[in-house]
Amino acid sequence: MQHLNAGDTAWVLAASALVMLMTPALGFFYGGLVRQKNVLSTIMHSFFALCVISVQWVLWGYTLAFGPDWHGLIGSLAWLGFAGVGAAPNADYAATIPHAAFALFQMMFAVITPALITGAFAERKKFGAFVLFTLLWATFVYDPIAHWVWGHGGWLAQLGTLDFAGGTVVHISSGVAALVCAWVLGPRIGLGKGHQPHDRTMMLLGASLVWFGWFGFNAGSALAANGLSAIAFVNTNVAAAMGALVWMTITWWREKAPNSVGTAAGAVAGLVAITTAAGYVTPAAAILIGGIAAAACYTAVRLRERMRVDDALDVFPVHGIGGTVGALLTGIFATTAINAAGANGLAYGNPRQFLIQLLAVAASWTYTAVATFVILKVVMLVVPLRVSEREEKLGLDASQHAEAAYVV
Repeated sequence: MQHLNAGDTAWVLAASALVMLMTPALGFFYGGLVRQKNVLSTIMHSFFALCVISVQWVLWGYTLAFGPDWHGLIGSLAWLGFAGVGAAPNADYAATIPHAAFALFQMMFAVITPALITGAFAERKKFGAFVLFTLLWATFVYDPIAHWVWGHGGWLAQLGTLDFAGGTVVHISSGVAALVCAWVLGPRIGLGKGHQPHDRTMMLLGASLVWFGWFGFNAGSALAANGLSAIAFVNTNVAAAMGALVWMTITWWREKAPNSVGTAAGAVAGLVAITTAAGYVTPAAAILIGGIAAAACYTAVRLRERMRVDDALDVFPVHGIGGTVGALLTGIFATTAINAAGANGLAYGNPRQFLIQLLAVAASWTYTAVATFVILKVVMLVVPLRVSEREEKLGLDASQHAEAAYVV
């Protein structure tokens, strides 16, 4: 018989609130990076995702992601509408907290993942198309991948894939989806002419609050108030710090100025990369992971700029590449000295773990790319993906919401 632990329950509920904060914080991070005429629409993307996925998760999302397993691929419909998800623990996921607390914590992950994608199509996607895309993507991409990696009986979980807090489930899926969205929608009108962040202070505040919320994201994934949550907390902070330092140093050297946008992007890259590893590696390894990821993501941004894909806020270079780097480095630096429930990685004499991580990355990339493309084509049958040229030039705040972010 399982017994509820008050400390564990309190921590997971608090962590859920921290992760919830990340989505509006993301809105401010993205909002600061777009032009003034699009800031409100950009923040609305994140706010709307919080609203719609919260409801979708209770009605059918949670049971698809975590419900009783069906052939390792998807959860059954046994928990539709949170049926059977109550105050008693579910030992398959967390034996010391209410099942409802676990489901709530996972809800906040499901919320932020489609919100991350919105940075790729900022300043040009029709709001109606975004609404339909978000619902379909969460149901047919996020929920299945979450089941594969985290669901009891999921096929990647059965193989021994390590993903402590969502580097594969959240960041690779959103990053790859962002690349596909940017490619299908095409570039913004007049790209490169005046497309500058309208408020870097808003961007930095948003990035700082995302960092703050990430402690719930990673340390909360221990699902208990214990030593592992403390290690994950430390790892999260130092990886973000090192990521910021490395990206800032590169821009200082190459561009002769330590700019704020690059420093914030480096912190996010470090956070993304440590997400898979947070509860499996030492703090020294976390610093290394944050630094390597920042250098890799910086390189990916520079390469993306040479392509004709307008991923407006570099979601793919930071989340897609950062998530991939983090997942693979977990396969190298993971150690059972930190988490006995994990596995040793390549550096600790277990090359098989690296291969398992590589397979999980390949599966997540492939499924997300194909499914996202299909979903976009389905949405196009119902509503145009892009606003008109006139609406884009006017700005999405006015054309999509009949409002202005700032009244002069």
